[in-house]
Amino acid sequence: MQEGIVISNISNIYLVEIEEKVYECTARGKLKKEENQLMIGDKVLVEKLDTTDKKGIISKVVVRNNYIKRPKIANISQLVFVISSKIPKPDLLLLDKQLAFAEFLKIQPLIIINKTDLDKQVKIKDIYERIGYTVIQTAAKNKEGIEELKDNLKNKISVFSGNSGVGKSTLLNSIFNNIITLEGDISKRNKKGKNTTTATTIYKMEENTYIADTPGFSSFDIYEIESNKLYTYFRELNEYSKNCEFIGCTHIKEQNCGIKQALKEGKIYEGRYNNFVKIYNKLKDKEEHKW
Repeated sequence: MQEGIVISNISNIYLVEIEEKVYECTARGKLKKEENQLMIGDKVLVEKLDTTDKKGIISKVVVRNNYIKRPKIANISQLVFVISSKIPKPDLLLLDKQLAFAEFLKIQPLIIINKTDLDKQVKIKDIYERIGYTVIQTAAKNKEGIEELKDNLKNKISVFSGNSGVGKSTLLNSIFNNIITLEGDISKRNKKGKNTTTATTIYKMEENTYIADTPGFSSFDIYEIESNKLYTYFRELNEYSKNCEFIGCTHIKEQNCGIKQALKEGKIYEGRYNNFVKIYNKLKDKEEHKW
């Protein structure tokens, strides 16, 4: 048996990369069951390897480091969140949801502000860098910032995510210097992106370096996170929560709240706090209306 990595799945035919070659593989029956279902990014053991026809059978999944359910992908080193500086307008509520989810999963996040040839968005970069996140500005069509981005992708499995139209496909094409995905157009009427990615696929950038492109989405829910723990996944809020007077403070209505005091003093960006409140209320409402 040889070890490889699942890079694609089309109708239960898995493409597995083994020693620089790609094999078409089927899976043993036990791996087709929902609880054992194979994911993109899985490290697997392949038997009955036919090196001539490049076919094989997957018999076992090597223990996963981590995985996410939407989209299904395993062994992620880094979540890359792409926003557009302009057209479509930067969706910071979505970004803050994504960052909270990355903290929850304990997966390293990276923020990309693309289309900076339209607007530099220095303020957004400063806000998130002050919190401690790595932020890279790119203008993918002009290949600006691409080399810096590549340096941050080395020796990782990175999952690209973001709203439709932010330029993920253009970024990937710039990274690989090749047209590997279909670039979408922005609707001139509503300024929203047209989703062009329909399935999760892993692309190999270089040895031990993989990039996963995921279908674009306009909504993103993080119901795995409990509302009363949400603040712990906002780095700056968690830092000032130790100054709260009461145990169990929701950091929304209470007096003598360390987070609200830091907000008044300008130590926490108001937009981030407002997004925290919106996400908290949605999670709380979901919890209270469970059947």
